[in-house]
Amino acid sequence: MSERIPDPARPHPTGPARPRTVLLRGGEVHSPADPFATAMVVEGDRIAWVGEEGAADSFAEGVDEVVRLDGALVTPAFTDAHVHTTATGLALTGLDLSGARTLTDALACIREYAAAREADRILLGHGWDASAWPEDRPPSRAELDAATGGRPLYLTRVDVHSAVVTTALLDLVPGVRELAGFRADAPLAGDAHHAVRQAAYATVTPAQRAEAQAAALARAASLGIGSIHECAGPDISGEDDFTALLALAREGNGPRVVGYWAELIASAKDAERIRELGALGAAGDLFADGSLGSHTAHLHAPYADSPSQTGVGHLDAEAVAAHVAACTEAGLQAGFHAIGDAAVTGVVDGVRAAAERIGLDRIRAARHRVEHAEMLTEQTIAGFADLALTASVQPAFDAAWGGPEGMYAARLGVDRARTLNPYAALLKAGVPLALGSDSPVTPLDPWGTVRAAVFHRTRAHGISARAAFTAHTRGGWRAIGRDDAGVLVPGAPADYAVWRTGELLVQAPDERVERWSTDPRSGTPGLPDLTPGNDLPVCLRTVVGGRTVFGPPNE
Repeated sequence: MSERIPDPARPHPTGPARPRTVLLRGGEVHSPADPFATAMVVEGDRIAWVGEEGAADSFAEGVDEVVRLDGALVTPAFTDAHVHTTATGLALTGLDLSGARTLTDALACIREYAAAREADRILLGHGWDASAWPEDRPPSRAELDAATGGRPLYLTRVDVHSAVVTTALLDLVPGVRELAGFRADAPLAGDAHHAVRQAAYATVTPAQRAEAQAAALARAASLGIGSIHECAGPDISGEDDFTALLALAREGNGPRVVGYWAELIASAKDAERIRELGALGAAGDLFADGSLGSHTAHLHAPYADSPSQTGVGHLDAEAVAAHVAACTEAGLQAGFHAIGDAAVTGVVDGVRAAAERIGLDRIRAARHRVEHAEMLTEQTIAGFADLALTASVQPAFDAAWGGPEGMYAARLGVDRARTLNPYAALLKAGVPLALGSDSPVTPLDPWGTVRAAVFHRTRAHGISARAAFTAHTRGGWRAIGRDDAGVLVPGAPADYAVWRTGELLVQAPDERVERWSTDPRSGTPGLPDLTPGNDLPVCLRTVVGGRTVFGPPNE
């Protein structure tokens, strides 16, 4: 697949014909090319050399800049494989209720925000999670009307699959009370949610959108993230938002952005429109179902806390098969959002049906992907492996909602909840993993994501730090069909981050914590000790394509 994927590296900055060179020395360079490396040379937008300090002197006189690392760690920059950039930026710059610990706290935050934003036509907010509040319920419409003074408000649940709104916002959306997913005094889901979201986001001005996107990309860069996969679509953000983000990324002042557009295609004309938008594929949050927190993930058996519900399936196997076949024929990636076991089964069955129509080898070569893929079985894991589907997963979901007392257990019961997010089983089966955040559902936090994958709340599902780190760096590049990136070796793109961190440890690939070691004879590059309670690494500099996007600028 890699031959038909454009190199997302930016054009080389204008200047001298000879590529600009940088020598980094006196640190720890995480590279499979040399597990003892302490220095690295970057030439233009590529890694030119990796090696030990003693050999670095031979480069010192011929470079344009020397970066003295003073013991810092250099790693490949992270790739966050699932992001909603504008929504992330709006949460960073607007009303964010992720820190609210009670319903009372949330209402107080809403009142304060409404008073401070008198000029906003519609108030926008995100992040409430009633399952974590002692009141165990979302705010009522009457409470929201009172808190906002009767103004329009759109406030998404943390999973972004449902929202609470004020009466004033409902009155701005004709017919919304007749749409599927509308309930008189409960969070909106389904079509009703999509309708109010479109109305709310239509009021975001180009200036607000640009501010939000820039804020999100700046936050990502400050965390050592060198590229993100934007999961957009007509029910999520809109074409103007998507194309504006890609244009902003092309300016080269932040992380790379790889765009996915979540819309079914049936013809070559449809595929061409996806390409014209700048998308790599008709994938990302193409919804096969919803979320567990909102009771909209599609299940084979009912929810434990709502026995009359099995969620909502948006695509059957035939629709999946038609989309995958059309994408494969057009040279596009296909992909789906699938969380519940019934939704995941439908996706696997559909991709397999597409393989029967146009050939298994072609399906495998296309590297189609599934977002979230939380409720898996032995059969669906085997299907992922056989069909070469990439699992784009979010370990922070388990950190936030896993465990016997978490939201998953409340929704599904403890026994079913223990089966969720089986990363070890996926890796054992040979399924490619790409890690992400689904920000703003969970925050941009790459080292925290790696930690969550290692210290999974269901111990048997945890993976090694090395496997998790690889899935959050090289895995994101492989998910877009690029096997030459996400690793610090000569010839690879110069996307890297510099970290202040503690002692580096080597972990056995088949165990989670028992065999941590500092023995350099292992021949394996070390990683920070991510044991809960330890400080996570602090990013000092992020470089994308040889250009500094966070930290001290290139001299």
